[in-house]
Amino acid sequence: MKNPEQTNWYVITGGPSTGKSKTIDHLAFLGYLIRPEVARILIDDELSKGKTIEEIRGDNKKFEHQILKIKIETEETAPKNELIFWERGLPDSLVYLKEYKADLAIAIEVSKRRRYKGIFILDVLPMYEKDYARTETQDTAHKIHEALYDCYTEHGYSVIRVPVMSISERAQFIVKCIRLLPG
Repeated sequence: MKNPEQTNWYVITGGPSTGKSKTIDHLAFLGYLIRPEVARILIDDELSKGKTIEEIRGDNKKFEHQILKIKIETEETAPKNELIFWERGLPDSLVYLKEYKADLAIAIEVSKRRRYKGIFILDVLPMYEKDYARTETQDTAHKIHEALYDCYTEHGYSVIRVPVMSISERAQFIVKCIRLLPG
């Protein structure tokens, strides 16, 4: 297999309800280019068509494969040399597909195609908040969170943990880190 393509992309990840969306929104407010979480976009789109969350997420394997397909298409068209913060990277799909005992072959293959410049995992917040899109229990959310850390480290990334603090402080922490990272 050829060497993976190096990007100038950073991933903001973490289990459900760790503050990813709010942090990435704040990075956009600061002027950075972002790509929001595909699952939320897909859920919001389907809800706008009148579907219920139960209908959308009824078949988690199918749902996760839809997300993976959209992620692949989105990454294929994004400029590799532009600094972009992604809310979740392709390896996140491996964790979710594994959680729902779905086929991992495509996710494994595409996760090896390119390298992100850095990975940030947001530490778990003290209060787990369910919302319209989350179906995971708090225990499942913690399990997913740790599996995400393990998945990225298994893929050779040095994952930077972002401690619990205000949204703006988390965003500033990330910005400071990317300025200090080599390359």
